[in-house]
Amino acid sequence: MTDTMPLDPDTIIRLMAVGASTLLLLVLMAGRVRLGLKVPLAGMLVGGALYLILSSTTLVVPRTIIPALDYLSLLTPFWTWLFARSLIERMPPPRLLAAFIVFYTVCWAIAHWAGAYWLIGFYGVHIASLLLIADLFYSAWSGRDDDLIEKRRLIRLWLPVLVGLQACGILTFELYMGGFSSDFPILQIANGVQIFALVLFGGLALLQTDPELLVEIENGDLPAPMGKAVVLSPSEQVLRGHLEDAMAAKFYRTPGLTIAALADHLETPEHRLRALINRGLGQRNFSTYLNRHRIAEAKEILADRAQVDLPVLTIAMDLGYNSLPTFNRAFRSETGTTPTEFRRAAIGEATSQN
Repeated sequence: MTDTMPLDPDTIIRLMAVGASTLLLLVLMAGRVRLGLKVPLAGMLVGGALYLILSSTTLVVPRTIIPALDYLSLLTPFWTWLFARSLIERMPPPRLLAAFIVFYTVCWAIAHWAGAYWLIGFYGVHIASLLLIADLFYSAWSGRDDDLIEKRRLIRLWLPVLVGLQACGILTFELYMGGFSSDFPILQIANGVQIFALVLFGGLALLQTDPELLVEIENGDLPAPMGKAVVLSPSEQVLRGHLEDAMAAKFYRTPGLTIAALADHLETPEHRLRALINRGLGQRNFSTYLNRHRIAEAKEILADRAQVDLPVLTIAMDLGYNSLPTFNRAFRSETGTTPTEFRRAAIGEATSQN
């Protein structure tokens, strides 16, 4: 009978995190989560689990497969960033995604096969990862006030905190030390605990949030739950009437209008107005709701032959936009064309009909 050495706390925590990641990955693959969330979350889970294994002093893997596992591991911050961006519906341009993948791949190759120049790849990966985490903070918090989905607002608050505690801390430390923190057992345990917490948070985001966060949404509209119309309470019906009166009076033209300012104008708590616009009117973001009203009026003005010489910039400013590019982006998102092209087509059609 042979004696076995008991597992140390760090190894136990790492194995728990790897097990939780594997279980969540299986649930994810079997579920009906939209592809934009499924792919980056799967990458985040696989990469995080591999990082825990590769940075451990007790979990050993064959040397021949370490480079391949390391490549999947070093992409963890990238997948975490992409998962967060997808969850809050602020997808980055495809070219930016491709650029980061290429950069990570080049740095990985340098770190493993460039001999004395391996530090270039090592520092390149860590600096790029820190930049992605900084963008995650900005993207999550800058749009939080505009977000009408309360559970997603909580995710916007806590996901950057968890990622910051884990990723920023370990990336900064590894940059300072020039490698893994295997010589610091306390830091190893703390890192394992933080990754385990991040995995659990990902599980909660996937399994316990409203289905509206996980399905494909077009044009910012929410699907009717179970095919049923939303029933408003008497107080919500009154609030909806006040909201419609404010929009009919063109209060949406107010420059820099926020949902807090609109709630103050309607003399109602902000959370009640958020719930009404989100659940009652089916909007996910306040800016989308405003743009519906603003762009509808913009189309009327642009199609009016009597206002054909009114500059597009003047129209944008009158409708509450702070710049012409902002108006152009909102107009194209709503109509698929630019204001100038829309005016040309609308005036041309009206002339041909006459």
